[in-house]
Amino acid sequence: MKDTDAAAVGRAPEPETFTNRKLIRPTLPREHGRSEPGRGEQAAERRERMGAPMRKSPPPDVTHAENFYYQKQMQSKTPMVVVLHDGEQVHGTIEWYDKSSIKLNRAGGQSNLLIYKSCIKYMYKQSEDNGRR
Repeated sequence: MKDTDAAAVGRAPEPETFTNRKLIRPTLPREHGRSEPGRGEQAAERRERMGAPMRKSPPPDVTHAENFYYQKQMQSKTPMVVVLHDGEQVHGTIEWYDKSSIKLNRAGGQSNLLIYKSCIKYMYKQSEDNGRR
């Protein structure tokens, strides 16, 4: 046993030669009795053959709807009513916003406010104030 080990260790490894190798894929049996698949069914069938599970893609995390709403209200300088969690209502126009807060400009000599979004219960346009009080 020692002679074979010594001979195996003493030999230089043969250099590997890289050649084009053909990829061999097994042919999978098709389901019989199905009608001609549509485009969506062809993609699903292709995913099944590849072994990938069929799943719907999840909805996007960020839709930018909030940003669009704030931009629209800022550009038109819409008078807004912001209702806080404690029930207090603050009237003014939105000057700017960021990820965690909005700045509300108030009319009539009142001071402007920086309001954290986490403190806001909801907000609406002041023109839609019919019967909310």
